[in-house]
Amino acid sequence: MYRAVTPRGRRVFVIDDDRSVCRGLARLLVAAGFRVETFESGAAFLKRSPPRGEHCLVVDMRMPGMSGPELRDRLRALGRESPVVFITAHGTDRIAEGLEMETVLAKPLEADVLVRAIDIAMSTAGRGSGGSRRSTRRAPPRRLAR
Repeated sequence: MYRAVTPRGRRVFVIDDDRSVCRGLARLLVAAGFRVETFESGAAFLKRSPPRGEHCLVVDMRMPGMSGPELRDRLRALGRESPVVFITAHGTDRIAEGLEMETVLAKPLEADVLVRAIDIAMSTAGRGSGGSRRSTRRAPPRRLAR
């Protein structure tokens, strides 16, 4: 697990089974001013104490053992709802159908699109129906220029 601290205080938890994706996103998000922790599985994230304060999860859609949507559902069942931005290397059109209003971004990610999706998810957390669900906007899938 990688952990970085910045003065901004807003936290992002990156959950992806690919270590290089975790490291790359952590560097990008720290540079954008976030505190970042990475986890290589949904099970590893569930072992940590529930996040408090302003935060967002950036979760890979397809991971061995527990998928991103399964992790989100497990968190909800435990009363640990968090804003989520899903990421995937498998295309977003068909995958996004069962994801309510969550954001789904295609890998490779464009830095400014990811940061904006996180900002939107954090700013709208808890504003959904009954105060327990949030409404986030879907960002169009874009590719990060290398």
